[in-house]
Amino acid sequence: MDELRILKEAKEPVALDALDEQVLAALPGRIREASATRRMMALAAFVSLGGGFFVGSAAVHPAVAASPLSPLIPASSLAPSTLLDAR
Repeated sequence: MDELRILKEAKEPVALDALDEQVLAALPGRIREASATRRMMALAAFVSLGGGFFVGSAAVHPAVAASPLSPLIPASSLAPSTLLDAR
């Protein structure tokens, strides 16, 4: 309990009085930053999705069947894995 009495008798720092004003003055700036960050993330998502859609539709390659993994035994098209193929 002596610690609480020591804290009660101690003088509070002068800068502590100005702390509230500094926090309240910085609050509108933080709100603007948060709003700008949301807008920039939306713009980045739009550019990313739009660019992916454009490149995916512009660079269409013809479909090619995959070659078998082993040249000696053809892979079964019904087997989920070549390890499960009985041949």
